[in-house]
Amino acid sequence: MKKLFLSIAFLSVLITSCAQDNEQTNVPTNNYPQTLPVTDFSTVASQTIDGVVHIRTIQARLTPLYQSFFGFIINQGVQRQEYSAYGSGVIISDEGYIVTNNHVVQDAERISVTLNDKRVLNAKLIATDPATDLALIKIEADNLKPIAFGNSDEARVGQPVLAIGNPFNLTSTVTAGIISAKARNMGIIENTRGKESTIEAFIQTDAAVNPGNSGGALVNADAKLIGIVTAIASADGYYTGYSFAIPSNLVQKVANDLRRYGYVQRAYLGVNVLEMNSEIAAKMSLSEVKGVLVARVVPGSAADKAGLRNGDLLLSVAGVSVNSFAEMMEELGRFNPGDHVDISYYRDGKTHSATATLQNSKGTTELRIRN
Repeated sequence: MKKLFLSIAFLSVLITSCAQDNEQTNVPTNNYPQTLPVTDFSTVASQTIDGVVHIRTIQARLTPLYQSFFGFIINQGVQRQEYSAYGSGVIISDEGYIVTNNHVVQDAERISVTLNDKRVLNAKLIATDPATDLALIKIEADNLKPIAFGNSDEARVGQPVLAIGNPFNLTSTVTAGIISAKARNMGIIENTRGKESTIEAFIQTDAAVNPGNSGGALVNADAKLIGIVTAIASADGYYTGYSFAIPSNLVQKVANDLRRYGYVQRAYLGVNVLEMNSEIAAKMSLSEVKGVLVARVVPGSAADKAGLRNGDLLLSVAGVSVNSFAEMMEELGRFNPGDHVDISYYRDGKTHSATATLQNSKGTTELRIRN
């Protein structure tokens, strides 16, 4: 069975076309360059590597303790065993806040952080959000070098990126690649609370990542954070060509909520949708496949009050086109209950606009207040 594991990396691709003799190979001459320029990412790496940390957690496991006595196996109770786990994290503020993956720190009894300058510090767990596989921890230290957030909406397929992390405990490792795809829904985040929908809209890259990269940084050519490394697609747990990162716009919203409230203020539109395909588009007499089809509007929801109906084609949320469930959830995931969001939809041959007031999971616009 194919398994998906967590990690990330940044890759600059050097593509070299070997020029061949046109007369010998009969290849027609064109105006395309035969060799692409090599990009030096050393400046980007030097500006961001100090913002990525190595995380070590100590977890405890209780195991049964048995003893043989004259041929009888006697249960002697349980014994406590400690074991370590490792990952990466990204410093996002001068105050010492670090964002990482939930799966890196979940169930940890102790968390230690090693900075790139070799300082080792104890970290405090602030809060976690299993629905996005993100967590926020904090250290007390001076002279930190946080990585500034970039706008993941502006990331484009084909753009170069760097992944920085600690694969196999090899600290401060930088790899390079390009953005291969956006809004990937891989079905790999397990919602341990069972109360909220998971949000997956990964940035896919071909940057090499391995165990230990989880929670590390994906940065662009401007040295801005555009993603948190989360997963690789692999049958054996090691890098085979694909890696996935949580978009920075979603990371920033979740981190801010965890810091302020201790949990995420999650907003809902109140629709069940179907992904569009050419067959559905043809039945709707559409010239292109776009949007997501509203299969059901929850009565009394934000969508219902905004005028959406079953069978409408949802085209955009907050001015951003949504052509998949993942894209819709990513956009909604950036808002709070009570926020007013512009939506556009297609019905009866016309495009309509409306403003929806988003709600929480209980159908109100109230924020959850920390007890």
